[in-house]
Amino acid sequence: MESSDIGVLTILGVIFFVWLLPILVIISSRKTTGREKLAWLLAVIFISWFAWIFYLLLAPIRKKN
Repeated sequence: MESSDIGVLTILGVIFFVWLLPILVIISSRKTTGREKLAWLLAVIFISWFAWIFYLLLAPIRKKN
């Protein structure tokens, strides 16, 4: 494995952890139960997914030179 591969994997790991952290916090929370917890999980996942769709649709597309 090259140094650049390890750097890319590290960055992807950090991004995945940051994305997964709110889900883990909601799951382990004792402040909410049952359906409320499920609603929060779905909201976090849906909003995250929705943000990526907007990014893909609205991000400026540049031609590679």
